Amino acid sequence: MCSCKRSKHTYFVRVSAKMNMEAVIKQLFPVIVLFGAATVAFGVVMMVVAYTVLAERKVLGWIQGRIGPNRVGPWGMMQPFADLLKFIFKEDIVPDKSTKFVYFLAPIVAVTCALMPMIVYPFGPAITNVDLHFLPYGLGDGIKSIPLTVAQIDVGVLFVLGITSVGIYGIALAGWSSNSKYALMGGLRASAQLISYELAMGASVVGVVMLAGTLDLNGIIFAQIGSPFRWFIIPQFIGFLVFLIAAFAETNRVPFDLPEAETELVAGFHTEYSALKFALFFMGEYVNMFTVSVMCATLFLGGWYVPGLSHIVAVGSLPYALLSVLALLVKISAFLFLYIWIRGTLPRFRFDQLMNFGWKFLLPVALANVIFTIVLVYFLNR
Repeated sequence: MCSCKRSKHTYFVRVSAKMNMEAVIKQLFPVIVLFGAATVAFGVVMMVVAYTVLAERKVLGWIQGRIGPNRVGPWGMMQPFADLLKFIFKEDIVPDKSTKFVYFLAPIVAVTCALMPMIVYPFGPAITNVDLHFLPYGLGDGIKSIPLTVAQIDVGVLFVLGITSVGIYGIALAGWSSNSKYALMGGLRASAQLISYELAMGASVVGVVMLAGTLDLNGIIFAQIGSPFRWFIIPQFIGFLVFLIAAFAETNRVPFDLPEAETELVAGFHTEYSALKFALFFMGEYVNMFTVSVMCATLFLGGWYVPGLSHIVAVGSLPYALLSVLALLVKISAFLFLYIWIRGTLPRFRFDQLMNFGWKFLLPVALANVIFTIVLVYFLNR
């Protein structure tokens, strides 16, 4: 009799433990999925950034009549991993008179602010033809679609602009904390440049937001679906040019790379950085290039939308989503190639020319575009 009661008690304990385990798994499942999606997104972005560096060295080599990297792996394809190992094993030198905490914090701030916008980018359409009932504990019940966005928020445009603006603190703090006149000058240049061109960039986005009627990046893409003639690059071509030019300045790329002008400031704000800390600044610059390319493709070229693809592949299917992601990558690659092409073509501005161009030309043009868009939207809505 006692053994029978003991076996029943054990059975109920096991059932209760199993039910508790199922409840815990169901509660943690969304967090695990979100963390996994963010990890995959960051991993893909890191690979794109690594091979963007290789592509830049190759393209600049061809422009300048050189071969470029071709020693590590077939056609030099393993060069990014060789560069990573080089950064890991290089000696880490820290200036004696630097402000240590801020000195170490600056590259972390720069690369973190460059990576954070990735979570709101719509990399493709949602996959609606899904059946996840095979998952244990009923985890797939109620899941009707799989969005290809890590976190969809209603103010995605503001989130991206806000986070990328904070990234300048990494550069400014690096210049100040290094206790070097060259690094400090680079940090001051970066701060002045950001203020000058952030206004024009924000004004160039206002026209797109007014035409789409939303700050949600997914909503902006859906406003351009139906025909390539609905892409906002057509009514907002001036805004597109302003955004692109301001983006070059925001990412400190040629011809706006005054914060790290090697002919004047040794290496600018990162003069006193080496090894992995320098690699973080290096990576942050190329991640920012990727960010700007995604924003250009999303705001002005329809994002992941491919005209006519819905007549070939069913909307919501896995092939439709994969082809849309591939189309977005092609658009991003075109902007990244433009970055590289401009670097191999144009000379650097003088700093007074850079400031005059930002305040006296680019900002008035951006404001004029906003006024034009207001008038256009007014007459369209009458």
